[in-house]
Amino acid sequence: MTLQQFLLILRARWMIALLAFALTVATTVAVSLLMAKQYTASAAVVLDVRSPDPVSGLMLQGMMAPGYMATQVDIINSDRVAQAVVKNLRMESSPAVQAQWQEATQGKGLLRDWLATALQKSLDVKPSRESNVININYTGADPEFAAAIANAFAQAYMDVNLDLRVAPARQFAAFFEEQTKTARGRLEAAQQALSDYQQANGITSADERMDFETAKLNETSSQLTGVQAMTTDSQSKRQNSKADTVAEVMQSPLINGLKADIARLEAKITETSGNLGKNHPQIQRSEAELATLKAQLDAETRKITASIDTTYQVGKQREAQLQGALAAQKARVLELNKQRDELNVLRRDIESAQRAFEIVSQRASQTNIESQTNQTNIAVLNPASAPPAPSKPRVFINVLVSVFLGTLLGVGLALLLELMNRRVRSTDDLVEALELPVLGAISSASGMFKRTALGVR
Repeated sequence: MTLQQFLLILRARWMIALLAFALTVATTVAVSLLMAKQYTASAAVVLDVRSPDPVSGLMLQGMMAPGYMATQVDIINSDRVAQAVVKNLRMESSPAVQAQWQEATQGKGLLRDWLATALQKSLDVKPSRESNVININYTGADPEFAAAIANAFAQAYMDVNLDLRVAPARQFAAFFEEQTKTARGRLEAAQQALSDYQQANGITSADERMDFETAKLNETSSQLTGVQAMTTDSQSKRQNSKADTVAEVMQSPLINGLKADIARLEAKITETSGNLGKNHPQIQRSEAELATLKAQLDAETRKITASIDTTYQVGKQREAQLQGALAAQKARVLELNKQRDELNVLRRDIESAQRAFEIVSQRASQTNIESQTNQTNIAVLNPASAPPAPSKPRVFINVLVSVFLGTLLGVGLALLLELMNRRVRSTDDLVEALELPVLGAISSASGMFKRTALGVR
C-alpha cells in the first residue's frame, strides 16, 4: 500500500476514524473524572553504610555489598514489616476493618495477614539510583491515612532492621553466657585443686621452701667435702711410719721443747763424760734425766698420733653422718622438685582456665551489649505528610494517552473496514486488481461544470 492509497482510504473513511478518536478521548475523560481520587504519601529513609558499628567499632562488610540496598527494599516489602505496621497502628481493633475482613474472607485466615497483604498492594518502594536513600510510597483514598501508613512502614522497617541485627546477638549472648559459666567452673576447679594439693603437702611458699632446702643441700655437701678432706688427711698421717715427721708432731711446742732439752742434755753429757767418766754419779743422773726426757717425748708423740687416729675415726663417723644427711636432703629436694612440677602443672591449668574465662567473659560482655543496643544505621530523612493534591487519576496525562490511542484506533479501524470491503480509489488499485497497464485516466467530471446561484448550466 502506497502513501497515496493510505491517504485516499483515510479521506474516504474519515468519519469512522474521527468517531473512534472522539469516543476514545471522551471515554478516557469520563472515566478519569469518575475515578476515585488516590493520594500518594512518600517517606524517605537514609542508610548509613560507611560508619563503623557503634559497639564493636568494626566496619560491617555486608553493608558495602552491591545487593545490600536490594535486600533492604525486600525487607520493607516483607510480610514481617507489613504485620508490624498493622500491629503498631492497631488496625485489628477497628470494627470497620473487622467487618471488611469478614465480608472478604468469610472469617478464614488471620486478620493481621489479610491487612498486611492489603497494605502491601498499595505500597511502592523505590531506592535512589546513586544514593543510600529509599523512598517509601503508599497510595490511598485518604491523604492523612496514606501519610500515616507511609510513616508507619518507615518506623516498622527501622524496628525490624534493628531486630534482625539484635536477634543473632541475643543468641550469641545466651551461648556465651553458658560458656562463661562453664569456664568459671573450670577455673574454680583448677584453683581448688591447687589449694587442696598445697594443704595436703603443707606447702605455703614453694619457691622459698625450695630455695631453703637447696641451700641446705649445698651446705651439707660442702660440709661433707670438708670432712672428707680432713679424713683423707688424717688417714695419710696414720699410715705414715715415721711419727716424728708428722706435721702436728713437728709443730708441737712441747715436743720441740723436749727435743731442745734432750739435745742440750746430750751435749752436756758428752762434754762432761770425758772429764768425769761414764760411771760418775753426775753423768748417771744426767743420763737418767735424758731417759726421762726421751720417754716423755715418746709419750707426747704417741699422744699426738693417737689424737690423729681419734680425729680420723671421728671424721669417718662425721662423714657417714653427713653422707646420710646429704642423701636425705637430696631425697627431700627431689621430692620438692616433684611437688614444684605438680604445682606448676596446676598453676598452668589455672592460667589456661583464667585466659579462657577472660576471653569468653569479654565476648559475652560484648554480645550482651550488642543484644541490648537500640541504635540502627537507618534514619528517617523526610517523614511523609498528607499530600495536598491527588496522584490519581492524572486527567491530563490520560487525555494525552487517549489522543494517541484514539488516533491509532481510528486509523486501524478505517484500514480494517477498507480491507473487509475493498474499493477502487485510484489507478494503482486497478493495476493491482486487474494486473493490466493503465492507458489513460479521466478526471472527475464534476470539475467541468460551474455552479451558479440557479444551479448547474
